[in-house]
Amino acid sequence: MKVLITGGAGFIGSYLVEKLSENNEVVVVDNFSAGNPDWLKNYKCQIHKLDILDTKALKEIISGVDECYHLAADPDVKQSYYKPIKNFKQDCEGTLSVLEACRKCDIKNIIFSSSSVVYGTAEMPTPETAPIKPISNYGAAKASSENYIMSYSHLYGIKGTILRYANIIGPRATHGILYDFYNKLKENPDELRILGDGKQKKSYLHVKDCVNATVFAKNHSKECEIFNVGSEEQITVNEISEIVTNFLKIKPEIKYSGGSKGWPGDVPKMLLSTDKIKATGWKPEFTIKQAINDTLEYLKSCN
Repeated sequence: MKVLITGGAGFIGSYLVEKLSENNEVVVVDNFSAGNPDWLKNYKCQIHKLDILDTKALKEIISGVDECYHLAADPDVKQSYYKPIKNFKQDCEGTLSVLEACRKCDIKNIIFSSSSVVYGTAEMPTPETAPIKPISNYGAAKASSENYIMSYSHLYGIKGTILRYANIIGPRATHGILYDFYNKLKENPDELRILGDGKQKKSYLHVKDCVNATVFAKNHSKECEIFNVGSEEQITVNEISEIVTNFLKIKPEIKYSGGSKGWPGDVPKMLLSTDKIKATGWKPEFTIKQAINDTLEYLKSCN
């Protein structure tokens, strides 16, 4: 099978390339704004440096593709507050561009990486049937992209599989709480400033579990379906800070910015219901602490 992966040089995308290139012909499209081509050098794939907003060029590249994994996006939830237009263009317009290329090239299967933030502040564990009430621009963009995929599925017969990811961590991560804490403490081991009150409590999942779940969901999806992808565990920001400081063998002074949220649009409590994805036979192989330690060992190797 010939498979397109947008954002294939990114954190999650590169692991998806690794998995799918074992038995498929893989085509990667990435503008390398966040991705790293070095992460793909050991895998057999065609690599095209291209912005997904260029629908015409995208259409020329993907002719003959059987299915599309759409991961390309502006990945920073926090920055979407400060740069909402950029986030809208990369996520909403970008998704529409990919859908148009798929429609014109008669690609009938798209797998989309969405996010738990589409739910906003919701009941926990949050099922796929919960209301969509995003409280961030990033969440609004992901929700809009989901709706376009549903409409294209209905109008043009493009099967959509939508994955609402929890917080994904692991080697190659270039942003997020572990990346931030580790680098802050390497720069100044005497102090760690934590956004919010440190009591934020969320679910985290290893990137390899995320990729395995994505493929499982695609193989069990019927028409246009939505799957939560996450862990059954939660951990607080304070607990994460303790793990990181113990890993570095330091005891910094902890300071808080205050408030229950880390930034405008932050969802301080998150736990997804994963009953639907587990019914396909998928289950995570890493605990949260194993995923955290794997990420920290990677960050250590980069220094």
